[in-house]
Amino acid sequence: MAQLTFIRRMHFRDKLSVREISRRTGLSRNTIDKYLKSGALNPAYAKRNGSSALDPFVADMADWLAANQRATRKYRKTIKQLHAALQARGYTGSYDRVAAFARAWKQAEMDRAQGAGKAFVPLTFAPGEAFQFDWSEDHASINGEKVKLQVAHFKLSYSRAFLVRAYWQQTHEMLFDAHNHAFAVFGGVPQRGIYDNMKTAVDKVRRGKQRDINERFATMVSHFLYEPDFCNVASGWEKGQVEKNVQDARHRLWSEAPPMPSLAALNDWLEQRCKTLWQELPHPEQRQRTIAEMMQEEVPELTAMAGPFDGFIEQTKRVTPTCLVHVDRNRYSVPASFANRPVSARLYHDRVVMVAEGNVIAEHARHINRAHDGGRTVFDWHHYLGAVQRKPGALRNGAPFKTMPEGFRRLQGILLKRPGGDREMVEILSLVLQYDEQAVLTAVELALEAGAASKTHILNLLSRLLGETPPAPMATPPALQLKVEPQANVARYDTLRGVSHVA
Repeated sequence: MAQLTFIRRMHFRDKLSVREISRRTGLSRNTIDKYLKSGALNPAYAKRNGSSALDPFVADMADWLAANQRATRKYRKTIKQLHAALQARGYTGSYDRVAAFARAWKQAEMDRAQGAGKAFVPLTFAPGEAFQFDWSEDHASINGEKVKLQVAHFKLSYSRAFLVRAYWQQTHEMLFDAHNHAFAVFGGVPQRGIYDNMKTAVDKVRRGKQRDINERFATMVSHFLYEPDFCNVASGWEKGQVEKNVQDARHRLWSEAPPMPSLAALNDWLEQRCKTLWQELPHPEQRQRTIAEMMQEEVPELTAMAGPFDGFIEQTKRVTPTCLVHVDRNRYSVPASFANRPVSARLYHDRVVMVAEGNVIAEHARHINRAHDGGRTVFDWHHYLGAVQRKPGALRNGAPFKTMPEGFRRLQGILLKRPGGDREMVEILSLVLQYDEQAVLTAVELALEAGAASKTHILNLLSRLLGETPPAPMATPPALQLKVEPQANVARYDTLRGVSHVA
């Protein structure tokens, strides 16, 4: 290209002849004439038709790459493995040529899947008309450990206000909690929600826009009174706003996220950071206004929330003889009276609630197991009081009672050294079924300080702490009423002893 420019400059500006240009450049006069007559600034070079050692194996390579793309991540082969397989079939070329072919094939497949060359129509939305939702995977430092999180993204289509919230899993209860928080932060519910065909919302994709919507997801939609709209298969550009938000969040949020002690603390930081960005970022279409200013127009058009959706997943479980219920490889305790009986486990994003006979019988903080975690057992020692009342000897090595407050465990260490101390300890622990647990614990600690660790002394202290009033006077039946009321006069005692004894 530089030489062509040089030739044109010498001929048209310096008025040199073709013979002189040929002498100075070393090119033939025919070549110079061709360049000058064509008038083309970009000379067309003949396409290289050289053969490659990979040409006989192109069909095999394309079939392997297609099969590799369909396989799960665990069973996919690397390019080095494919290169070794080609060498076993007689390929003598380099690894770089195989890698270049694989890159070109993947790019062509990606362009075909995304509709390369297709035309799209720009979309516009009215205030309060729609929001877009999507999931992503990102990493953060929680409690000193780098963990992978499932992140829910919401974006209002008119104002472009967005909210990001992190969870451990992409399950129904996490999805419901994300909607509760998003609508509460936005101040209302838009008319329509735009989703891809995620499994927590769509049971089956049918022709066109027809979908078999998940029953629990449909219940949430009915609660919030908005219309779900699902994209066509492999058409992520139909919710392009939130797709871009997923990319932007990586440098706006996750690159700045500080180490956090818990997932709840991280979500609080994400919410505040999103609100700050609303004030700072200009609207992509109306650059003179911020997202926060555009949102002030949209909020009045949103439908007011009727209240948060009770987003739980219910599973029927059978309680083990050790009063435990198995949920997601973890075990949670329930009262001993429900051993070997069926109960319902309601799974929320942060807790597990056990229900039986229409009543809540137990509630625990939920634990989410990651790949390197084993199952956990979560005890509530109150649930086992009914069992140890029948078998007080189990108190000595009972695993649930390792979680008792320090005062109870100190008292247990003293009483179990005495004969019958296990039964006395069970009777003291059973007081929490009748009185406030903190009051019983205070009485136990006072008894330990006084060096009188016994049930009688603890009951006495508990009675003083609670300030129990004496029982109300009883109405005496007429037949038992006294005709002569006794007098409180100790001098009458001398008259009973006689005169001889008074001196």
